[in-house]
Amino acid sequence: MNNFYEDNHYQYFNSTVGIDPSPVLTPLAECLQPGASIFDIGCGSGRDLLWFKQRGFNITGLEQSPGLAALARNHAGCRVIEDDYLTFDFTSIQVDAVALIGALVHQPREAVPQIVTSICRCLNPGGYLLITQKESSGEMTRPDVRTFTLWSKDEAESVYRGCGLEIVDFSRQISKLRSGDIWLGHVLRRSGR
Repeated sequence: MNNFYEDNHYQYFNSTVGIDPSPVLTPLAECLQPGASIFDIGCGSGRDLLWFKQRGFNITGLEQSPGLAALARNHAGCRVIEDDYLTFDFTSIQVDAVALIGALVHQPREAVPQIVTSICRCLNPGGYLLITQKESSGEMTRPDVRTFTLWSKDEAESVYRGCGLEIVDFSRQISKLRSGDIWLGHVLRRSGR
């Protein structure tokens, strides 16, 4: 599974880089002050890095696939850290917001609360997260052997609240790649400390 994005990084880049991310990213951008710092975890093609950069945000990416990380750096002209978010030290960076656009889709349901809690360590008090997950129930395995964990709105929101996050915005979007896929988008706020 982990090798899929590295083995297919050119194909993945080409299939995702041209999609307009505005409907998904705008709700987060509207919560932030001009020049706010954003950490795009699982930044893939760098499409979202460039979108945020063009709107004046201070954006850094994190990508496990070296091939995708290089393409993202080149596409967006931003810093992209090559690392695995499951082992990354989130206390080493402090930001105003985190974007997890499809980054958690392959994680087992029971692992997500701990992952989100770990990621929150990089957020400034009152910081925001944008998380997108595929909607449905159970799991789905594609012919390319990638397995996706599927979520209902209520199930996802229960996890986020359990992590101490306030739900600020919710959206439901039809995938631009596969019309049968629905993405749940949540903007969440970390309580100030």
